[in-house]
Amino acid sequence: MKITNQIEIEDWELTEQFIRASGPGGQNVNKVSTAVKLRFEAERSPNLPQAVRRRLQRIAGRRWTKDGALVIQVEETRSQARNREIARQRLADLIRKATEKPKRRIPTRPTLGSKKRRLKAKKVRGDVKALRGRVDGEE
Repeated sequence: MKITNQIEIEDWELTEQFIRASGPGGQNVNKVSTAVKLRFEAERSPNLPQAVRRRLQRIAGRRWTKDGALVIQVEETRSQARNREIARQRLADLIRKATEKPKRRIPTRPTLGSKKRRLKAKKVRGDVKALRGRVDGEE
């Protein structure tokens, strides 16, 4: 399965398991195993660069297992073949997203005007709170 020009996934790295889908659907759901569970052995994959593997793990979140596999489960349609296509497409999209190097954030400093506005707002708020004190009964 070709992802990009540099990354191609071999068949041995993918494992598909067909399971029964959950939810409504009556007799079809109860009898036919149309949902697919696609497992990609990302940690053992020789075609995945280390940087891409790290980003993929961060993007995958809960779908990443402790033994370094990525598990995608699809039960959208009643067709087993279509669910299989969707699962493979999602895997390819995740890997493509992981190949994009994130842009480095350049920290910026607050402007002098924004500092002055913040301090002025704090002063006004402090004055409002100061007026909430006890009232002297001298008058």
